[in-house]
Amino acid sequence: MKHTIKPFVNASVLDQVLLLLNHDNLTVKVKNERKTRHGDYRRLPNGKHLITVNSNLNPHRFLITLIHEIAHFEAFNKYGRTIKPHGKEWKQTFQRLMLPFINPEAFPMELLPLLARHFKNPKASSDTDIHLSLALKQFDADTDKTYVFEIPIGSDFKLYNGKVFKKGNTRTKRIECVEISTGKLYLFNPNAEVELVEQ
Repeated sequence: MKHTIKPFVNASVLDQVLLLLNHDNLTVKVKNERKTRHGDYRRLPNGKHLITVNSNLNPHRFLITLIHEIAHFEAFNKYGRTIKPHGKEWKQTFQRLMLPFINPEAFPMELLPLLARHFKNPKASSDTDIHLSLALKQFDADTDKTYVFEIPIGSDFKLYNGKVFKKGNTRTKRIECVEISTGKLYLFNPNAEVELVEQ
């Protein structure tokens, strides 16, 4: 186990994380980047439990994602498989597991207030918390991508899957974007990573 996650977790919290992973039948695998998720948890047919986390995450997002998935494992074990995946049982478990990590040894000082606010009521994905997500992205490796909120209204942009959209107006929390090929309207998270299409 130590060998699997050691390169991805800050040394200051590694032992603390390994204590959480000290469960029978719990396996963690680090996967290549998946565009639609940072990690996941599954109960396998043989009774074992598998957590996967993307390898491209910076150490802070990796830790949050790993604890997020451990919370799924613990919540399902305690409350059963009929609970909502991101319902109150999972939220309470995630809060309890994350609380010991919300300190300067685990995270940079500038992230601590954002984490404290986020974990008052954690969401299904930290990406939906715009302020926390943007703060976490500053620790990512440099990329040629930009964010939807940064591009001008009326500009075209492309997603990783090649689909092209035109940016529209901003609603309260989302940005209206029209898919060029279909004319369908989609609502984008403002910090979605995209590639600007030169006109």
